Amino acid sequence: MTTKFHQLLQAQVRNEFSAAQQYTALAVWFDGQDLPQLARFFYRQSQEERDHAMMITQYLLDNDIPPVVPGVDEPRNDFTDAVELVSLALQQERAVTEEITTLARTARDEDNYLGEQFVQWFLKEQVEEVASMTTLLNVVKRAGGNLFDVETWLARETTPGSPDPTAPRVAGAGA
Repeated sequence: MTTKFHQLLQAQVRNEFSAAQQYTALAVWFDGQDLPQLARFFYRQSQEERDHAMMITQYLLDNDIPPVVPGVDEPRNDFTDAVELVSLALQQERAVTEEITTLARTARDEDNYLGEQFVQWFLKEQVEEVASMTTLLNVVKRAGGNLFDVETWLARETTPGSPDPTAPRVAGAGA
């Protein structure tokens, strides 16, 4: 029998895959503008969102809840400038934060201690994601249209981190 929490987790798998597709669309736009640092940043974001979907999938599998691999929302592909793209990314991260908060609240309301513990990592992750996108948006705005300054900033200030040892397991990661 599935609970509301488990139903929301299933929906979150779709949300995470949709977010991954949207980040891919942003990365491709930047790649098409010959902005490799911005493209790389958003390709990484896309992979992170896919990993989040697969972490939730692994949790469902581990708890004998048959996961459903969903379709995804159509990503937006039409953009005019970098501020618009990064604003969309920030808006997306804020929406995901609300979704994860709802998951945590629902797990708590259902006395699902394992579910609540599982969601804690995602809450921490969302604080980092919103902060990162907020900073990037501020940098893009301050650059005043000079995206080469943004490229230089990204090259200097961002490095791929090592995997978080506290992160939930990603389904298929060892395959």
